[in-house]
Amino acid sequence: MSTTESERLRGLLEPLVSAEELDLEEIEVSRAGRRRVLRVVVDSEDGVELDACAELSRTISRTLDETDVMGEGEYVLEVSSPGADRPLTEHRHYVRAVGRLARLTLHEGGELVARIVGADDEGLDLEVPGLKGRKPTARRVAFGEIAKARVEIEFNRKDKKEEEA
Repeated sequence: MSTTESERLRGLLEPLVSAEELDLEEIEVSRAGRRRVLRVVVDSEDGVELDACAELSRTISRTLDETDVMGEGEYVLEVSSPGADRPLTEHRHYVRAVGRLARLTLHEGGELVARIVGADDEGLDLEVPGLKGRKPTARRVAFGEIAKARVEIEFNRKDKKEEEA
C-alpha cells in the first residue's frame, strides 16, 4: 500500500473509528487473487465486541462506497480486534496489558517473562516470577530498553472477577 493511499485511508477511517470510541490500530491492504483485502484493526480500553466490529464494518463500507479511496477494483473489507499475540508497540498497549504476563526481548540481549503491574510514561513496573518456589521480585524496565514485547497467553489465569470474590 502506498504512503498516499495509507494516509488517505487513515484520514477517512480514523474519525469513523473514534466516533465509536475505538482506537485505530492498523490498516493493511493486501492482494487475494484479483481482489484486494482491506484489514482494519481496532481496539479499546475494554476490548472490542463482535457487534461493535460488525457495526463499524457497515459504517466503513458505506463511507468507502461514497469515495474513490479504494479505486475501481473489487475489495474485501475485514474489521477486527487485534489478536491476543499482537506485539506491544504503543504506550496504550502496555497500559491495557497491566495485570498480564508479557515476554520482553531487551536491547541488551536476553528475554524476560514477567507480569506487568504498572505502566507510566517512562517504562514498566514488573513482577518477575520466582524460580523453584521463591517469591516474585519487582523490576523496573524503561521503554528504551525494550526491543520487542508481546503478551503471553495464560490458560489458567484468573480474571478480575474471580480475584475479587
